[in-house]
Amino acid sequence: MDESRIVNQEFETYAKLAQAFSADLTNAQKVDALAHESVARLRRGGKILAVGNGGSCADAMHFCEELTGRYRDDRPSIGAIACTDPGHITCTGNDYGFDRVFSRWVEGVGREDDVLVVLSTSGNSANIIHAVEAATRIGMHTAALLGKGGGKLAGVCDTEWVVPGETSDRIQELHMLVLHALVGSIERTLHA
Repeated sequence: MDESRIVNQEFETYAKLAQAFSADLTNAQKVDALAHESVARLRRGGKILAVGNGGSCADAMHFCEELTGRYRDDRPSIGAIACTDPGHITCTGNDYGFDRVFSRWVEGVGREDDVLVVLSTSGNSANIIHAVEAATRIGMHTAALLGKGGGKLAGVCDTEWVVPGETSDRIQELHMLVLHALVGSIERTLHA
C-alpha cells in the first residue's frame, strides 16, 4: 500500500470518530454547561486550571493559552493556568513522587471558585487521579476529558467526556476539539 493511502486512512479514521462523537448531542450540551459553570466561577474571581501528561500536557497548555491570550476574537484575558512549570514538576517529583506533581500544584494554586480540567487518554494516570481528589477536597468544579472507556476516572468528575478511539493520538485530537469548542463557548457566554 502506498503512503498516501495509509495517510488517507488516518484522515478517515479521525473523521469517523469525530462524526460518532458529534452525533451525541449531550457532548455539545456538556460543553455549554461547563462554559456557563466556568464563567460563573470566573465572575466570582476564580480561574481555570488544566493538567495532563505528555501530549495531554501540551493540550492543557494550548487550552490555557487560548484563554489567557486570544482565541478567535479580541477580548479581555481569561484567568487560566496549565501545570507545566518544570521547576515545580521536578521538585515535586523528586520530593513526593511523580504521582503527586499535579495534586501538590492544585493544593498550592487551586481555590474553591476554580475549575480543574484534566486530560487523560486512559483515565488511569495516578497523578491525574490525585489532582482530581485534591480539587474535590477544595471544592473546585472538576472536568475530565478521557478515552478508552474512562478508566478509573470514569464517573468521578463533575463533567466528563469519554471520547471514542483506540489510540492516544485520535483521542487527543478529539480532546482538542472539545477544548477549542469550550474556549469559544466561554467567550460567547462571557459576552452574552
